Amino acid sequence: MYEINSFMAELERKNPAQSEFIQAVREVVESVIDVVNENPVYLKNKILERITEPDRVISFKVEWEDDKGEIQVNKGYRVQFNNAIGPYKGGLRFHSSVTLGTLKFLGFEQTFKNSLTTLPMGGGKGGSDFSPKGKSDAEILRFCRSFMTELQKYIGPDTDVPAGDIGVGAREIGFLYGQYKRLRDENTGVLTGKGLNFGGSLVRPEATGFGTMYFANEMLKAHGDSFEGKRVAISGFGNVAWGAVMKASQLGAKVVTISGPDGYILDEDGINTPEKWAYMLQLRASNNDVVRPYAEKFGAKFIPGKKPWEVKVDMAFPCAIQNELNLDDAKALVNNGVKYVVETSNMGVTADAATFLIESRVPFAPGKAANAGGVAVSGLEMTQNAQHLAWRAEEVDEKLKHIMTSIHESCVREGRCEDGYINYVKGANIAGFKKVADAMCQLGY
Repeated sequence: MYEINSFMAELERKNPAQSEFIQAVREVVESVIDVVNENPVYLKNKILERITEPDRVISFKVEWEDDKGEIQVNKGYRVQFNNAIGPYKGGLRFHSSVTLGTLKFLGFEQTFKNSLTTLPMGGGKGGSDFSPKGKSDAEILRFCRSFMTELQKYIGPDTDVPAGDIGVGAREIGFLYGQYKRLRDENTGVLTGKGLNFGGSLVRPEATGFGTMYFANEMLKAHGDSFEGKRVAISGFGNVAWGAVMKASQLGAKVVTISGPDGYILDEDGINTPEKWAYMLQLRASNNDVVRPYAEKFGAKFIPGKKPWEVKVDMAFPCAIQNELNLDDAKALVNNGVKYVVETSNMGVTADAATFLIESRVPFAPGKAANAGGVAVSGLEMTQNAQHLAWRAEEVDEKLKHIMTSIHESCVREGRCEDGYINYVKGANIAGFKKVADAMCQLGY
């Protein structure tokens, strides 16, 4: 039988200074501990110890030359966390904040997120402490070639299929895939998020944002509610926020905020026109990481150095980065009457904030459920590549909607409480965990 505190104490001893990884594991273990203790097969197979330890961690040196002709050295990683239900699948993150602990947390979360999609994909994550910000296209190309020269030894369409993440967009995926093709002399679905000209899928750039809104729409329906007339706060201004803003507007909501590292935009007219959506993409493409120009262009308010969670809204969608919505933010939202919070960035809500929202009985969806649309469409891209097909946007979107509806049903099935409240965190963790754990037992690991 497991006891949470003693299990976590041992995990912390083995993984010092990896607070994000410990945070992610604790959230899952708190949800599934009773399920594990009541299942003799899980106990016999030591599932908790095995499922919280990555299959392997690959670390390598990335040497590249900048435009001044000087050699630069970065760290590269791939964490192959669990492949019980399919090949490792998860993004690559290029950002100065990347550490092994960050990638272990992301790979651990990815394992259960991928499980929830019902597609045969395991969990992994990778990246580097290299930041594309301020780099020329030539420098990014040279870095990507060096990074892939090492990474290609460990990946393949039936082994490990990376994708994009923060700092890894269409440009970087193109450079990485080009180097893979050069070295391996093959066209395979070894990366997802590829350009449409070389095996990419329609709807992939919008998928995470669209998917979170499809999930939220099911949440609303489960509570006898709808998007119509809802005021919505969204953080971030990249691909995820862009897709979320568009789909929320199409479903009848009024999105009033986006944000960046410099502060947030409050647009009381609503970020609800194609011109505004297109401008969000221009801001991201500028590589300046600022949203202030939006206010100047559209006559909106810019609030420097702050996050949008102080704004009175019905629904909040953190879409930027991990731990971006803390306990004080959650209290401000609840005090302002927020009705739903949907975590769209990976672990975008701190543990104490999530606990507060649940205790306040605010419906709260965790990222592993709500933001699974991105990896779901990546899985659909893998299928199209394997079959040498290209589906229409409508086909992909319909499959995405079906997957997100299915994830919501799993969360409700495992997370409904006696008082009728749906604990989406518990539901997502148990549903995702059971599939991976059962596969591990059945495979006789």
